[in-house]
Amino acid sequence: MPIATVNPATGETVRTFDTLGPDGIERCLADAAHAFDAYRRTGFAERAALLQRAADLLEGDNEDIARTMTIEMGKPLAAARAEAAKCVKAMRWYAERAEGLLADEVPAESDVRDSGAAAVRAHYRPLGVVLAVMPWNFPLWQVVRFAAPALMAGNVGLLKHASNVPQTAIYLGDLFERAGYPHGCFQTLLIGSDAVEGVLRDRRVAAATLTGSEPAGRAVASAAGDEVKKTVLELGGSDPYVVMPSADIARAVRTAITARVQNNGQSCIAAKRFIVHADVYDEFAERFTAGMAALNVGDPMVESTDVGPLATEKGRADLEELVDDAVRGGAEILCGGRRPPALEKGWYYEPTVLAGITPDMRIDLEETFGPVATLYRVADLDEAVARANHTPFGLSSNVWTRSDEDIARFVRDLQAGGIYVNGMTASHPALPFGGVKRSGYGRELSGHGIREFCNVTTVWQAAG
Repeated sequence: MPIATVNPATGETVRTFDTLGPDGIERCLADAAHAFDAYRRTGFAERAALLQRAADLLEGDNEDIARTMTIEMGKPLAAARAEAAKCVKAMRWYAERAEGLLADEVPAESDVRDSGAAAVRAHYRPLGVVLAVMPWNFPLWQVVRFAAPALMAGNVGLLKHASNVPQTAIYLGDLFERAGYPHGCFQTLLIGSDAVEGVLRDRRVAAATLTGSEPAGRAVASAAGDEVKKTVLELGGSDPYVVMPSADIARAVRTAITARVQNNGQSCIAAKRFIVHADVYDEFAERFTAGMAALNVGDPMVESTDVGPLATEKGRADLEELVDDAVRGGAEILCGGRRPPALEKGWYYEPTVLAGITPDMRIDLEETFGPVATLYRVADLDEAVARANHTPFGLSSNVWTRSDEDIARFVRDLQAGGIYVNGMTASHPALPFGGVKRSGYGRELSGHGIREFCNVTTVWQAAG
């Protein structure tokens, strides 16, 4: 795939970029290793000042970088502004809290004595150069939620961003330089996917983090495993959205629409499978379908647009294949199911609701990365849990109920990295984020995220 900005609203190639050759990659690796040797010795106050400066710059750049993101991957402009603002919040959160999150841990006095030591502590040290392989759907946020904790922990970063968001990738590398970080602390590598393994296997790279598809995750995990290097993977998701009889149906519907079409439906943590108890299924389906059909699809630069284009032509084709396969198998289209007739240019697809999904349809197990929702009718709580877990993914989940018994059952039995009760899944700096099963492993954000790329060092000291 060429490294280029292609406007998904028009299909027009805006700008192309040359890939970094072997000599350029070597310079970046050498610079990163050199930077880490000095940067790891800095204190939290110095790191926090740098990250706060980067946050200030990003805050001032909000409108410009939001427009760049919208041009590159098609999210509505208002959503792009919100993404940039969320990154500022995360940077400030880690700048203010990293020292406490990485404070030495001291065992109980009785355990210290038991170990034969006068003093024992667990001390967090940075791992080194971390390679970040990042996706296009949240081109700023996905990177910052890695970079902010990694830099505050004393690591340095190499960014291999998706090939269709090169201007956002270049901006990120420049942002940290402008903030005053030492040269080499955070660098963007304009390389193709074929060059990733070589970078990952380089002895100067200590670890990797990837957010993306399952095949990409497998490739990175395989190479890293062969080199015995730490990885964190956040892969696909097909999150259930379970609605029980005690739910506030009006609220559940409003939130369901946002949860399905946010970011034009291109989010790993988007609600995708809507599992509704038979007692409230008809009401929910009618309201949800009407709300999805009423969304305004159009130019993402227009403030009134609810849903913009899909990011790539292939992405739309893949989505169409899933919908067409379901329809051939007997699924019912309640709304949408086609390209908007009035939008001839660009990679648009109408918000779509499908019912009557059966296990022989691809869409039953595969992830829909676009504004397509599948509806399931279930008879009781047991069937709801079984249906929710009937997926190879386990990123997050949403449950709507006012029953404490229901909540306890879902918390106990849902196979997911998150359970959001009477609300939609969203990432926040203070909350650990990640999945189970084929949605990956490890955690981003919160104290768990900053510790992923640390060497937890036991310091045992005898008396005298």
